[in-house]
Amino acid sequence: MTRTSSEPLPLRDALHGVAPYLEGVRGRWVGGLLAALAAGLVALAIPQVIRVLVNTVFAHSAPGVPGPADPAAGVWWAALALGALGLAEAFFIWLRRFFILPPAADVENRARISIYRRLQRLPASFHDAWPSGQLLSRAQADLSLLRRWIAFGSVMLVVESVTIVVGLVLLFTMSWQLALLYLVAAVPIMIRSFRFRNDFRAASRLSQDQAGDLATTVEESVHGIRVLKAFGRGPDALEGFRGEAETLQGTEVHKAAVLAQFTGLVVALPEVVLGVALALGVYLVAVGDLTVGALAAYFATTAVLSRPVEGIGQLMGMTLAAKTGIDRHLEVMRTPVVIASPTGTDAAEEQATSRAVASSEATSAVVLDGLPPSSGRLAFRHARFAYPDTPADAAPLLADVDLELVPGETMALVGVTGSGKSTLVQLVPRLQDVTGGAVEVDGLDVREYPLEELRRRVSIAFEDATLFSDTIRANVLLGAPAEAIADGLDSPAAEELLETALDTAQAGFAKGLPEGVDSEIGEEGLSLSGGQRQRIALARAIAARPAILVLDDPLSALDVRTEEAVTARLRQVLAGTTTLIVAHRPSTVALADRVAVLEGGVIVDVGTHAELLARSAAYRDIITTGAQADRTLERFADAGDAASHADAAGSHAAPTTEDAR
Repeated sequence: MTRTSSEPLPLRDALHGVAPYLEGVRGRWVGGLLAALAAGLVALAIPQVIRVLVNTVFAHSAPGVPGPADPAAGVWWAALALGALGLAEAFFIWLRRFFILPPAADVENRARISIYRRLQRLPASFHDAWPSGQLLSRAQADLSLLRRWIAFGSVMLVVESVTIVVGLVLLFTMSWQLALLYLVAAVPIMIRSFRFRNDFRAASRLSQDQAGDLATTVEESVHGIRVLKAFGRGPDALEGFRGEAETLQGTEVHKAAVLAQFTGLVVALPEVVLGVALALGVYLVAVGDLTVGALAAYFATTAVLSRPVEGIGQLMGMTLAAKTGIDRHLEVMRTPVVIASPTGTDAAEEQATSRAVASSEATSAVVLDGLPPSSGRLAFRHARFAYPDTPADAAPLLADVDLELVPGETMALVGVTGSGKSTLVQLVPRLQDVTGGAVEVDGLDVREYPLEELRRRVSIAFEDATLFSDTIRANVLLGAPAEAIADGLDSPAAEELLETALDTAQAGFAKGLPEGVDSEIGEEGLSLSGGQRQRIALARAIAARPAILVLDDPLSALDVRTEEAVTARLRQVLAGTTTLIVAHRPSTVALADRVAVLEGGVIVDVGTHAELLARSAAYRDIITTGAQADRTLERFADAGDAASHADAAGSHAAPTTEDAR
């Protein structure tokens, strides 16, 4: 999935976009530039010493031409001068790296942190639209290009351009005929450079986009390796990957060919010109219009110029690749943050974080900066939602949702698949924003809350449980109140919260792992079963101690008996917590205080389970479907229990079936 490339930014806009990362490093960059310029000028001074030396030796050896009194001394002084210039050039090269390398790494680090921060703030819809490999390549490969360009490409492009100009001036001081001949070679190079710039920029952008797609394919294949193995689709996946890899290979070869053609012109043309210059130079020496020393210095100077002339193509390629990387980076950085705190500033986020440090008891009893006390009241006021790409004449996913939950109430939300239940609950913590109407928490529109404060009051657990490559302890306490983990994740307060959360979520299996709750669970928790992951995710939501708990069908992978045990414990531990749960099973719905039926983008009925069974045909259809699923799961659970009892009669008891897989 390659995203459509946006138009490249003008160079000025691109550099302005990365200017914040350059704060505090410009001085060192200028110091490195001056050191590199000094090294280049010292290199150009060496041919001048050779010129003087050759003229001195030849002047002394030519018949009838008076020479210096002590030519050997002149040779020694020239040798000392050449040695000193060589040492000076080496010192300035070291100084350039000393000045440039640390700031360049700092710029890369700042940019990488900045894009990660941006990714955290961008809405879920952005991440739904962007392949993860594309984002990964922008945060890694593109920023590495930027670092290398700042550390080497930007400096050397300036230095080598200045070196070429100064070298040409010196060539003209030696012989205007030879210098003009050398300059003629620059005309076709300049003409070709314009085409090269466009061709290489397009190839570079395509290559970087394809590399991002390839990274996405690798990531998806690694995450879905069990599916590929189970269905024997590994060879097919390999063929697909090979096709993408070969496409990228072709693009890289094309990019290298474009660069090679330009570099070949830059290298070959001056060399041909030098051959002609040799013949012309010998003729000028013969007729007395040029000294031998000047001719030697001319060729020594062109030898010094050969490196920048040959390298200018590589540097232009590096500059264009870095420019493409900056464009790709700024595509993410300039994506609007449509879901933000009321002020839209990072300062508001920091203030909200500092408020969350206060204890939950204190914050629930007082008004914080004009915010209402935390009571757990939740209401949808004519809430409306449509995705941005919804046609104008199409009905919105949520048309007019009007629903209110009283503090401490447990409400089940039911509806057919695709009715918008998951979208509705995501409106509460502002993972999505309403496109009409409002969602209120404690009587205040959620858009009036700083995001950190809103998400302190509201906690959510999803059906697709996502865990991180860390310990169970760290995963469960991820959203714990600041005061509970102030003394560390293994403090008594944190330990008590962890125990309660695991017990409530029926996740005691964690203690039986090799390292207990400190066991590493691997990438995305795939070493655990689906039901185990869901219970850890539910424990994480419980440990946040929210005033409002939103559950998007987080127990779908559990058998009915385990689900009933979890729900019963939730009622005990979170007795004062308002709970909105997306439900599909009668067993879940029956435990709720009230049930809301979502159909056609509106709440068509609200009541107890018994009331809705009696009066709502739509509700009965939904419940009948769920009941069939329940009976299927119960048969699996019963079969698992029977197998466990049979095995227990043997020498080793097998573990009981905890989850319906």
